Amino acid sequence: MHMALSLLIVEDDLTFSTMLKTWLRKKGFEVEAASTQARARKLLSARDFDLVLSDLRLPDKDGMALLSWLREQNNQTPFIIMTGYAEIQSAVKAMKEGATDYISKPVQPDELLKKIDEAVRNGQGQPEEESVYAVPQNFLEGESEAARQLYNYVNLVAPTQMSVLINGASGTGKEYVAHRIHQLSRRSNKPFIAIDCGSIPKDLAASEFFGHVKGSFTGAFSDKTGAFEEANGGTLFLDEVGNLGYEVQVQLLRALQERRIRRIGSSKEIEVDVRLISATNENLKDAIAKGNFREDLYHRINEFTLYMPALKERQDDILLFANFFLDQANKELGRDLIGFDAETCTALQNYSWPGNLRQLKNTVKRATLVAQGDFISLKDLGEDFNAASSEDPQCAKSVSFSLHDEENEKQRILRALRQTNNNKSKAAILLGIDRKTLYNKLKLYNIPQ
Repeated sequence: MHMALSLLIVEDDLTFSTMLKTWLRKKGFEVEAASTQARARKLLSARDFDLVLSDLRLPDKDGMALLSWLREQNNQTPFIIMTGYAEIQSAVKAMKEGATDYISKPVQPDELLKKIDEAVRNGQGQPEEESVYAVPQNFLEGESEAARQLYNYVNLVAPTQMSVLINGASGTGKEYVAHRIHQLSRRSNKPFIAIDCGSIPKDLAASEFFGHVKGSFTGAFSDKTGAFEEANGGTLFLDEVGNLGYEVQVQLLRALQERRIRRIGSSKEIEVDVRLISATNENLKDAIAKGNFREDLYHRINEFTLYMPALKERQDDILLFANFFLDQANKELGRDLIGFDAETCTALQNYSWPGNLRQLKNTVKRATLVAQGDFISLKDLGEDFNAASSEDPQCAKSVSFSLHDEENEKQRILRALRQTNNNKSKAAILLGIDRKTLYNKLKLYNIPQ
């Protein structure tokens, strides 16, 4: 086991700072926070930290001033700067001033852990292979304002015991968000049990929730453990909770209030401790008005509501998710596609995505299978997309980065890598592209990684 690393967070947004502090402490770090540069200087003068994580914009002076002051003191503590997505030039400047790395807001937890790991490891001269923290790579939150708001709330509610209701259209990622709440909660090392309330036959719902003993009804050939017992100590996720029958709603309410259940056919009561997360794509208040859903149960499962944005409300995230799903599809299908051409990129951004993330994932997977070239083209997406225009030059830049002059581009990349001692993060900043695009280019030009 490694000793707890000490971090200093310098951030004037107290909600975000508290969220970060709580989350990082949960990950085993020792964390202090300061909301001004002056307070940060006091803390840094009083004691040593293993890493400083500072916002670029602070109320008294910006994070750059703090970085300059720290380096003037001959203090080489690793320093990661947090910047808004549009502040790429400031990030370049921060790197020149001696910042170890930068991360753009909204901060993605897996990326932050990775960067902390890299910064501290390089600072201590640890070998490359020794990773301080295992970082999950199987999720993507997005960078849009809608995503930032959603995951701020996720991070705030996760460490509590509150029952959460996730409200959103089909395919928006409700189960993923439920998983994240569980992972970021104090119950993360206990079970996460998901039940699709829409697919359980009404007469078997009670058995699914509470279990049964052998012979308690026709077809009960052996004892069965219900979801409440399976999830004991952990999280129970009820997807499409509005589909539950009225009788089961009564039993569910009783179980939640009394924190105990009884298997069908048994007289023995079993104590259970579960945190409930529910999801719905319908308006439960309408169901209450029609008499289909109990109001007392609604209040019990809805101590905190999260609203899932539709994909069309997250336009800034569409290409991020498309690339993310492309990486997954490449692995699953044994392909090695590089990305999307400019015309396809525009079509993806202009489409309304009625099936949300699920539809985007399926579309990208199909396109990965049928694509003939290195890049997915418009015809690979299928007939829904062929009407999209290719007039958006900004989109083309973000995906293909001046493909028309390949030799010049290859030389610029090699020059940037030389200048940054092969540091991919810093090279991407110098080139004005994101890391994902840089890795695409390295593959395209067969530049050793």
